[in-house]
Amino acid sequence: MKQVEPKNIPSGAQIIDVREDWEYATDHAKGVKHIPMGELAQRVGEIDPDQDIYVICKSGGRSAKVCAYLEQSLGWDAHNVAGGTDRWREEGLPME
Repeated sequence: MKQVEPKNIPSGAQIIDVREDWEYATDHAKGVKHIPMGELAQRVGEIDPDQDIYVICKSGGRSAKVCAYLEQSLGWDAHNVAGGTDRWREEGLPME
């Protein structure tokens, strides 16, 4: 699994937010696709494996687990967003 700083994610990238519904509703990085960690196995078809996959949560723990799952179970490369949504917000990146 690769770690990537939020500021180094390309514009328009495929970013999967794996936080719970209530966390996502509070705020989230602009342009993310919301697939809660608990629903990932059922909704994995919503992720395009032909694009780079960036996974974000609150601080980086859950997203690391999801990246490991995507890599070990599906053979997909995934990038863990270091510091998660907290760091994204701290760096002043666009939020919704």
